[in-house]
Amino acid sequence: MRFKLTLEYEGTRYSGWQSQKNARTVQGDIIGALREILGTDNFELYGSGRTDAGVHALAQVAHLEAQTMLAPHILRMKINDNLPADINILEVEKIHKAFHARYDAVSRSYLYQISRRRAAFAKRYVWWIKDALNADLMRDTGALFLGMKDFRSFTADDPDEKSMKALLEEIRVEEAGNLILIRVRGSHFLWNMVRRIVGVMAEVGRGKLTTAEARSFLYEHSDIPAKLTAPPSGLFLERVYYRGDEILSDMQSTIRV
Repeated sequence: MRFKLTLEYEGTRYSGWQSQKNARTVQGDIIGALREILGTDNFELYGSGRTDAGVHALAQVAHLEAQTMLAPHILRMKINDNLPADINILEVEKIHKAFHARYDAVSRSYLYQISRRRAAFAKRYVWWIKDALNADLMRDTGALFLGMKDFRSFTADDPDEKSMKALLEEIRVEEAGNLILIRVRGSHFLWNMVRRIVGVMAEVGRGKLTTAEARSFLYEHSDIPAKLTAPPSGLFLERVYYRGDEILSDMQSTIRV
C-alpha cells in the first residue's frame, strides 16, 4: 500500500532530509517512528528531494510503501506521536501504486527570508543583513536566472556526474515589513543552488556587485557565488508541485520581524 505524506519541519537540529550514517536527519527520525508503529523494517520511505543541513520545510512530500491496516488519519496521528516537536506530518493520503514523490514532481519552490533588523526570536528562520538592501536591484538580478541556464557556478555538485542546467520558472522578491522574501521556483535544484543565487542577489542589493557581474557567473565559471552562499537558516522548501497542482500566488512570511 502506498501513501503520500506532506510534512513540515524546522531543520535547525538536522543534517538535512536524507538519511545519513552518524548524523541526525528528518528522514531518519521518521523512519524510526515508523519502525515503532509498524513493528517492522519492511517498508520504504522516499522524499521528493533532499534539503541541506539547517534548511526548513513548509510542505515537503514523501511517499511511504508499507503494509498496514491503519487508516491514513490514524497513521498520521501515530507518526506524529512518535516524532519530536520540530517535525510534523500535515497529511497522509492513500495514493496510486505508481506515485513517486521525487520522480513525479514537476517543480519545486523555495522561500528565503532576509531580515533587515536584528531579531531576538527569529534567528533560526532568517538571514539578518545589516547593510541597506535595494530590493529593486535584487529583482533585476533574479530575472537574470530565469529560463534554462547553466548553474555550475551556483552549485557544489560535480559537473562530471550530472547536468548543471536547470529551468527556473519564477524568482520573486517582495518586501513585508522588515523582511525581504524571495521565492525561487524551478524544475529542480542543484546542491546549494538556491542559497548561492540568494547570496548573489543580496550582494547586488548591497551595492557590492553589479548585475553585469552576476550575469557573467552564468557564462563563465566563478568561485564568487560559493563565497556568497546565504546561510541555511532563512531557507524553506515551500512547495512540491505535481501534475494538476495549482501554483501558489501569494507569498507569506513564516514569522513577523
